[in-house]
Amino acid sequence: MSRKPIVALFAVLTLTLSLALSAQNPTSQAQEILQKVVASNAAFMKAHGPEHFKPFLESQHPQITLVTCSDSRVPMHAMDDQPDGEVFVIRDIGNQIATCDGSVDYGVHHLHTPVLMILGHVRCGAVQAAMGDYSKEPASIRRELDTLKVKKGGAWLEEVKANVGDQVKAAMAQYAGEIKEGKLTVVGAVYDFADDLKQGNGKLFVINVNGETDPAKVKAFLAPPKP
Repeated sequence: MSRKPIVALFAVLTLTLSLALSAQNPTSQAQEILQKVVASNAAFMKAHGPEHFKPFLESQHPQITLVTCSDSRVPMHAMDDQPDGEVFVIRDIGNQIATCDGSVDYGVHHLHTPVLMILGHVRCGAVQAAMGDYSKEPASIRRELDTLKVKKGGAWLEEVKANVGDQVKAAMAQYAGEIKEGKLTVVGAVYDFADDLKQGNGKLFVINVNGETDPAKVKAFLAPPKP
């Protein structure tokens, strides 16, 4: 065999091995992810000049304190196309008050947002886990699932809604003074990325306003004022 075929074969084997190792290399995967992050940030900067940041350079005045799930399928732009400076976001598994009450206090008491929204979502993994046996989970996860009051073996979507209602109830008890004075409205909502409620992928359903869950009354609250 001549030298050229051997060199060519060696090059092919080296490339194949390199690609295989790269696919299994967590560092390589992390590099790829971070490169995407940096590129996305560069695109964001290009699209948003200095004027975009001026309103909140020195301080923040958000309109909503939002408690939502850490689930990556719940994006902020689904509820606000320009969330910068408008939404004070707090995320945990199961969109619950108990595991992040200090952050919620900051939004309500220090930033004085007029709205506190609890945003759950369909197919919530935390709710599903709390409905079953999670005794083999690490202690840190068990502690957070323990605070979710859902029915064992219940219907998944109904328990998602029930959890939102439970969190609204907890928030209303915690901030009863602000609600009574008209300084705060507590809202419960469900984000449906999967069209489980059959009104379209990505729809936001407001299901609770200060404890009111009657659909007609919630709809009336959300309706724009008549001219």
